[in-house]
Amino acid sequence: MDIEILRQFCLQKPGVTEGFPFDEVTLVFKVMGKMFAILALDDTPKRINLKCDPEKAIQLRAEYSSILPGYHSNKKYWNTLVLDGSLPHELVYELINHSLELVVAGLPKKVQAAWQLLENEQG
Repeated sequence: MDIEILRQFCLQKPGVTEGFPFDEVTLVFKVMGKMFAILALDDTPKRINLKCDPEKAIQLRAEYSSILPGYHSNKKYWNTLVLDGSLPHELVYELINHSLELVVAGLPKKVQAAWQLLENEQG
């Protein structure tokens, strides 16, 4: 999977920023200031950590050998996707969206409302 395409997919979402808060090889995407995706740029193959509903996380790990418990994350709520070409691109994009939606749902109501306005503007 092309990392630049994945990066652009994340950045086109409303309220999303990117940065390197941990080191120079771990790219973090945040929505309204909260992490929803962590991309390890120094891994080969590349890996991305995404937040996931706990039941869905277990199901995905059972179904796909390239989806593992979240590396350096709460393994109940985060999965690591190994981007080795075995996962359909549509699934990766779906799981990025799922992660973003979970994080937005956990934001304070005022911040959710601000995000909704941004989403409507992009609409």
